[in-house]
Amino acid sequence: MKHIFQQGKDASAPVLLLLHGTGGNEHDLLPIAEMISPDSSVLSVRGNVSENGMPRFFRRLAEGVFDEEDLIFRTKELYDFLDEAAEKYGFNRENMVAVGYSNGANIAGSLLFHYERALAGAILFHPMVPRRGVELPNLESTPVFIGAGKHDPICAPAETEELNELLKSAGADVTLKWQPGGHQLTREEVDQAKEWLDWDSERCSLL
Repeated sequence: MKHIFQQGKDASAPVLLLLHGTGGNEHDLLPIAEMISPDSSVLSVRGNVSENGMPRFFRRLAEGVFDEEDLIFRTKELYDFLDEAAEKYGFNRENMVAVGYSNGANIAGSLLFHYERALAGAILFHPMVPRRGVELPNLESTPVFIGAGKHDPICAPAETEELNELLKSAGADVTLKWQPGGHQLTREEVDQAKEWLDWDSERCSLL
C-alpha cells in the first residue's frame, strides 16, 4: 500500500496510523498528526480503491452503502500491511492509534469490528457503522474518540449513536464529542482529540 512513514521523537508515544477520507491521500492528515501528537511516529496510508479517480479504502455501492465483501477484504489487506510495516520500520505494533476521517474512519472502525487488538486506540472523525449483524471482538478498555457533526448529511447522528453503543457493548471506552456543523473536519475536533489522547496516555501510564 502506498504510504509515508515518519519516525517520531518519542518511541513511547503512540504510533499514529493516518487514514484519509474519500479523494484524499497519504499527505492529507500529516498536519493533523502534528497537531494531535507531534512527537509520535506516523504511518500514513493511501487507500487502494479508486472511485472515479478518488482514492478510497474500500468500495461502496452507493452513498452510505458499503460493499461488504470488499470491506472485509480491504480490512484484512490493511491489517496485514500494518504487521508488515511494523516489522519493516521497527515500531511497536501494539502501540498504534488510528486517526481516520470519513472513509478512513470507517476502515479504522472496521479494523476494530473484525480484529481483536488490531489497534491500541482510535480517533474516528465522522465515522459510520462499518457492518451490522456481526459479533464484535473483545474491545475491553480499548479507548476510542468519536468526533461527529449534529448536522452531518452523510453520517446521521442516529448512526453515530449506534456506532457508539456497538463499540461500548464490546467493551470499548468511547468518548463521543459533538460539533454543531456537518461532515467537515474542524479545528475544535482536532483540539478535542489532542486533549483526549493526552488524557488517555496519562491514564494508561498509571495502570
